[in-house]
Amino acid sequence: MLRSLYSGISGLRAHQTMLDVTGNNIANVNTAGFKASSTQFQDTLSQLQQGATGPQAQSGGSNPAQIGLGVRIAGVTTNFSQGSSQSTGRATDMMISGDGFFVTSKGGQQLFTRAGSFSPDAANQLVSPDGGILQGWPANNGQVTAGGPVGDITLNPNTMIAAATKKVTLDGNLPAEGATVDRLVKVYDATGAERNLALKFTGSGNSWTVNATDDNGSTNSAVLTFNNGQLTGPGSMTVGTGAAQITVDLSKVSSYAKMDSLAVSGQDGAPVGKLESYTLGSDGSLVGSFSNGLKQVLAKIALAKFTNPAGLEKAGGSSYVATGNSGGVQLGAAGDPGIGTLTGGNLEMSNVDLSQEFTNLIVAQRGFQANARIITTSDEVLQELTQLKR
Repeated sequence: MLRSLYSGISGLRAHQTMLDVTGNNIANVNTAGFKASSTQFQDTLSQLQQGATGPQAQSGGSNPAQIGLGVRIAGVTTNFSQGSSQSTGRATDMMISGDGFFVTSKGGQQLFTRAGSFSPDAANQLVSPDGGILQGWPANNGQVTAGGPVGDITLNPNTMIAAATKKVTLDGNLPAEGATVDRLVKVYDATGAERNLALKFTGSGNSWTVNATDDNGSTNSAVLTFNNGQLTGPGSMTVGTGAAQITVDLSKVSSYAKMDSLAVSGQDGAPVGKLESYTLGSDGSLVGSFSNGLKQVLAKIALAKFTNPAGLEKAGGSSYVATGNSGGVQLGAAGDPGIGTLTGGNLEMSNVDLSQEFTNLIVAQRGFQANARIITTSDEVLQELTQLKR
């Protein structure tokens, strides 16, 4: 048989593969986090008709004579360029700006994806549409220890926190003419239980005595001195000891004539509060907002990077698995070198370039037609050959 016949067949196969890859790209033009693929061709082994010879004393050298035997697919490469951003407004939708990957766990297998569409399931875990559980580092009392083993991220809506009062701040004026000024401050312990801290100011002019009495039995006193209405010392006092100690900030108190405006401007404790919502920080931290006004880190999302992302193997569901040529997975957080940053309320769309894909369709179609012509021409030659004897 003619070699051209088999070369044409190999060309049909190769261009059919190119059509398959291009068709898959176009089909996923609206798939979040999808990365387009491209096909590379290479020629097959060539048949040597005449070997090369070097120059001799009486003759020049000659080049090799080879006949190619067709084409084959060298590889299908994934393009990991950044896709465009689409705003969704959903707190659990996330987009990576950079080269990182989300880490998910499904059926005990670790998967990696660029599709950041997650939502809570019945167990309050953040999961992808196909059930992969988002991985990260859970927080302990608002503190995250990154770098250790990752685990499932769970956002329990029944999470509650409280904050013990550590500091009370007073602001305003004590009348220089003298008086007794009482202020009652509501403070909280670590469980969110409320109690009162009574502050009693007595004196006049440049000297005032403040007596503090906590409902838990702690007491203390201090003498405030003023010069021309300005506080000269001390700027604070403490009540209680250990975990129950409260610092009373008096640095903003003054003592001018004919005005009593002393007020409690703030205290840093809080009663018990329940998780109401959460937001995503640029470093991958999920920050919860509680009904008592407090905010606390709940978890931190883990991201992965690879030495050779093109070596990843597609596993379906817009996910990938590591291979021997992708390099080992390197876990880190958003903002680490080579990983990128996170944006909440957005999704990364497909990076398919339709203009390029339709051009590839034309190229593949014409290549297929040309190789089909090789086969028909070879068939005509064979037909002429068989008709030599009639």
